[in-house]
Amino acid sequence: MTESIHQQETVSSPEMFSQAHALHEQIVAWRRTIHRYPELGFQEHQTARLVADALQAMGLQVETGVGKTGVVGRLGQGRPAVGLRADMDALEIQEANDVPYASCTLGLMHACGHDAHTAMLLGAAKLLQSLPNRPPGEIRFLFQPCEEAWDDEDKGGALRMVEEGAMEGLDAVVGLHVDPQAEAGSLGIRSGYVMPGIDPYDAILLGQSCHSSKPQQGLNPILLLNPVLSAIFAIPAERIDPLESAIVSVEAVHGGSTTGVIPDRVSLHGNIRAYADETRLQLREELERALSLARTLGGDYELAVRSIFPACYNDPHVSDIVRQVAEEMLGAGRLYEPDLEMGGEDFGYMTQAVPGAFIQLGVRIEGDPRALHSSTFDIDESALPVGSAILAATACRFLRDPGSP
Repeated sequence: MTESIHQQETVSSPEMFSQAHALHEQIVAWRRTIHRYPELGFQEHQTARLVADALQAMGLQVETGVGKTGVVGRLGQGRPAVGLRADMDALEIQEANDVPYASCTLGLMHACGHDAHTAMLLGAAKLLQSLPNRPPGEIRFLFQPCEEAWDDEDKGGALRMVEEGAMEGLDAVVGLHVDPQAEAGSLGIRSGYVMPGIDPYDAILLGQSCHSSKPQQGLNPILLLNPVLSAIFAIPAERIDPLESAIVSVEAVHGGSTTGVIPDRVSLHGNIRAYADETRLQLREELERALSLARTLGGDYELAVRSIFPACYNDPHVSDIVRQVAEEMLGAGRLYEPDLEMGGEDFGYMTQAVPGAFIQLGVRIEGDPRALHSSTFDIDESALPVGSAILAATACRFLRDPGSP
């Protein structure tokens, strides 16, 4: 990086921060409007219209209906090209907050911060659109539907957008998620794996139905459960390298429906979670081995495993760009390294397509932190301009010098 570019960016980051705070009321207004009218995945029609109208008012090139209900905005053209992503869908949770902007839709709520993500990305677009010395290249705004679920083909919004070409021509992508446990306005960033891949499974233990008064005439599949469950629960501890993070959960067991009848089957449902692809494959093989104990006891089994989310990997170079921008803007003391976690996110499909980074923005309400996916989730809205400024400044930094942080 040349000295002149470095000096220009050192000045521009605080300026971007200041300009973002001037947009605070607008960003908050976007967030609260979206919060009032939550929509489930692939049903974000009203949210998508709000986003598209706002981007068009800024003079951006806008494409709607991407990945069913996603919106893509484009600013500038050519290479380098960087994507900024926000998700738009809500959850099936009844809001318990008594606030003026509470959900107006019974049973639905923005309990994961996607309203804030969308508002902050609109704020970043506003900042970048009005920037007089914006570097050449393209900044692509990816407003993704359906992060929380998937359709009948097991595809969520990120995969649908990737398949429809939303990532084509990009050199990098950055996504941001709120963190209600971190200090408001702080930024979390780490390199390498940040979230595991998730593979839900459905299994059936097959026995033979009979009258419960004559158990010898059948095979009770509930009897098969004990050794099978013991073997499944032992997989992470006994079959996987202890230095690898791995989970095989059993989240539901169903069998039988009445008295006097031994059922012919018991179903099990759960998830496989791991970072490394080799570990995920091994977990599948070990799950198959555990279920095969049913055959040893005279029964049988069926297993279906679905790949829903890939592991999310933060490219070290892209992460360094974000980190350097955040240090200049906020100071090193406002940065933190998030703990590794086993929750999943479909942003991993985007980081599979191009190098990327998934970052976290602290939004904790001091003295009253709210948990994600809870009926009382809420945020300290003073952090919203920080998120917009970080996204905008990171995009500028990448366009100015994509080859080095």
